[in-house]
Amino acid sequence: MSAEHLRVIIVLYSSALLPLLLIPLLSYKKIIPAWSLKVYIATFVVCALGWELWFTYGLVLGDAVDDRRAIILSEMIPIHINWLLNSLADAGAITLGALLVTWLVFSRNGDIFRRWHWGAFLVLLVLFMGQNIFVEMFLYHDQLAEGKSLSWAPLAPTGPWYNPTLFEFNGRTITLHGQVPWLIMTPALYGCLIMYLKRHHPLTNPLQ
Repeated sequence: MSAEHLRVIIVLYSSALLPLLLIPLLSYKKIIPAWSLKVYIATFVVCALGWELWFTYGLVLGDAVDDRRAIILSEMIPIHINWLLNSLADAGAITLGALLVTWLVFSRNGDIFRRWHWGAFLVLLVLFMGQNIFVEMFLYHDQLAEGKSLSWAPLAPTGPWYNPTLFEFNGRTITLHGQVPWLIMTPALYGCLIMYLKRHHPLTNPLQ
């Protein structure tokens, strides 16, 4: 096992399992808002059904993940839990992590989650797209390299038949198809969170 493979395994399992253990506990103890757990669960479902299951199994004109990565990774991250771990990481470390950072950037102002704030949206967009580019370039670059096809998915509607390379860095490519899910997710997630908090926390601090 190479150091690179070990890094992928550690990052994936830690980013998936640590939030799974911490978020329910922190929500129960009211250290984080009660709605955080609901956002976590809802985002997990959306990410799983929106693209992770499709990408893992190559359901529509795509290659299954085991055909796109090293054998050691398939042994350590079996295909049937690959989509589960990625979805958990998407919902916890990435989504709730980005919401936390955005809240801190705007001086812990909960109003950015009650009404649309273009500054907060742009911060979320940078965080979501930035992490996705990082993952594609430094963690999953072998799985997403040219010649390896990602399935069409509901939140990746461009499909493998339209997947231009956006840019290259150090021999690694960033493609459109791999970026589309989070490009769609950013406004959808932010808009839905605002609507939910306005309906269920209309007169209170949304961070309570």
